[in-house]
Amino acid sequence: MQKTKQIEKNAKIVNKFLKSKLKGNPKKLYDAAGHLIIHGGKRLRPYMVIRSCQILGGKVSDAMPAASAVEMVHNFTLVHDDIMDNDEMRHGVPTTHRKYGMPIAILAGDVLFSKAYQVISDTKLSPTATTHIISRLAKACVDVCEGQLLDVKMAEEKKIPTQSQYITMIGKKTAALFDVSCSMGAICATSKDKDISNLSSFGRNLGIAFQITDDLIGVMGDPKITKKPVGNDLREGKKSLPILMAIKLAKGKDKKIILKAFGNSKISRNDLSKAVEVIRSLGIEESVRKQALKYAEKAEKSLSKYSGSAKNELIALLDFVVKRSV
Repeated sequence: MQKTKQIEKNAKIVNKFLKSKLKGNPKKLYDAAGHLIIHGGKRLRPYMVIRSCQILGGKVSDAMPAASAVEMVHNFTLVHDDIMDNDEMRHGVPTTHRKYGMPIAILAGDVLFSKAYQVISDTKLSPTATTHIISRLAKACVDVCEGQLLDVKMAEEKKIPTQSQYITMIGKKTAALFDVSCSMGAICATSKDKDISNLSSFGRNLGIAFQITDDLIGVMGDPKITKKPVGNDLREGKKSLPILMAIKLAKGKDKKIILKAFGNSKISRNDLSKAVEVIRSLGIEESVRKQALKYAEKAEKSLSKYSGSAKNELIALLDFVVKRSV
């Protein structure tokens, strides 16, 4: 509960800064750009930027431009993901393209992407630090695009990917922004390569643990919490780690029940529930959480030389991410 309060407190500060930067004309364009931002999100990535700066003795004010920039980039990816997936709802509200139409949604995503770099370029950090941050964020954006296409290709292919291929994909699609959040925060406080590398490693491993846990929730999550039907990712045919492990482990009748539900948009609620129960019976949740914990331990090790409240809060965030309930 205390961790949630810290995240919420941080989110309010970040939201205020974001709102001040997402203003302009035509007003409708900026309303669309801020649509998902004002309707939810924990601001985990900005939280990591700020705490990564503080762990090395930096100030919140120095980290705020980078923190808001990474949140803009994150929301840019959400707007475009929703378009690619033709999703209708996010954070309990219509997606940007559903509310504002496709052309404005595409432009809103472009504005978020461009504003991110504008905000960073206006920072009071040294030119060297600013250039380093811009370079890191640009690379992360490329990684996210590459990871997104890997995900699309995995979905299209009949072949079931290996666990290694899955980790490579989420390492780019999800962990890249966690990695850059922490490394940008570090750069806001120091120019020491070792410190930047340590925080970068923490972010990357946290990001992988986060996505593994998220994928577990996508299969077995409580619809009251996820706002999606139970087994949603199974029905959509997502090749996430829990589903890959379940298909590999299941035998005979159990395997048929899972494969009947996998990627079947017309599956009945009853048959989908049966498939989820089979996955539960295979002990998939425990196996997947062990994998997430492995990356969480790597992340924690990256911060072993540091101390103080900022470190404690990053470790608590790690704990919060991995132990999220389904």
